[in-house]
Amino acid sequence: MKKILTALLMLPTLVALAGDPEPKQEANAEDASAISDYLDFLLEADSLNNLLKYQKGEIGIGDDLAVLQIPENFKYLNPGETDKILVDAWGNPPRETLGMILPDSVNPYGYDGWGVVITYREEGYVDDKDARKIDYDELLTDMQKDIEEANKQRISQGYGSYELLGWAEPPHYDSEQHKLYWALDLKFDEDVDQNTLNYNVRILGRRGILVLNAVATMDQLDHVREGMGDVMALVDFREGNRYADFNPGVDKVAAYGIGALIAGKAAAKAGFFKVIGMFLLKGWKLIALALIGIGAFLKKVFFGDKKEQRDIAT
Repeated sequence: MKKILTALLMLPTLVALAGDPEPKQEANAEDASAISDYLDFLLEADSLNNLLKYQKGEIGIGDDLAVLQIPENFKYLNPGETDKILVDAWGNPPRETLGMILPDSVNPYGYDGWGVVITYREEGYVDDKDARKIDYDELLTDMQKDIEEANKQRISQGYGSYELLGWAEPPHYDSEQHKLYWALDLKFDEDVDQNTLNYNVRILGRRGILVLNAVATMDQLDHVREGMGDVMALVDFREGNRYADFNPGVDKVAAYGIGALIAGKAAAKAGFFKVIGMFLLKGWKLIALALIGIGAFLKKVFFGDKKEQRDIAT
């Protein structure tokens, strides 16, 4: 709501600037329309956000699988509510989840919205002995080659291609908590103006892996990195499902280690590289249209039409 009030308070200033006779601040009917569309978007995003049923406190997920401890500065959406964001708002294909964690201040329908999607893969106990031996530069090169090959399949299935530009956050493994995290800088062919950030957390358990996937834009990296540090502490397996509860000779052992888990080799047959791009911001057509309009207007108002003005991706 604060963003809406700020935008409304700015409106007289923007209108006055739009009426400035200086050539570099000349505005037209398209500028006024952009402002109107932007304010409509903010109001609609606020209205939709108010309909979501957020939860806080201790929340069980899965079939007594894991537990969340959601403090006041975060909020949780159950799987049904999560679908409203992933499928209806962000335009992702339907997929089974365990819900979604968001910072309390974030509106997932807003232009700066982001969240952490929770899923579970019951693929066995992942032996972490290889964690200290991985050459992450070499691993990145292998992943980039795999994605180039996987793009052929994506295109044949009607999905756009994408490129892995590099680590947005190199992999880190906490051998005491059995929690792994890394982030990817991705460029999708549909998104010409910004890169996509996939911030990944894997919590190893007795029979499988809790997958936490935060999707945002690269210019949100610092904010997401800070938030994900807190999110990792909010999620854990229940007693009996934890990594330390593994029973050799009884429990299944996964056919891969930490390196393959990061690279996605183990899930390649299930279309992992399609899954990487499953939770995206690219479905926010309304947001993109509104921001393109208002962004062009503000750029012209404050900077004129100088050719040296550039949008720099961070």
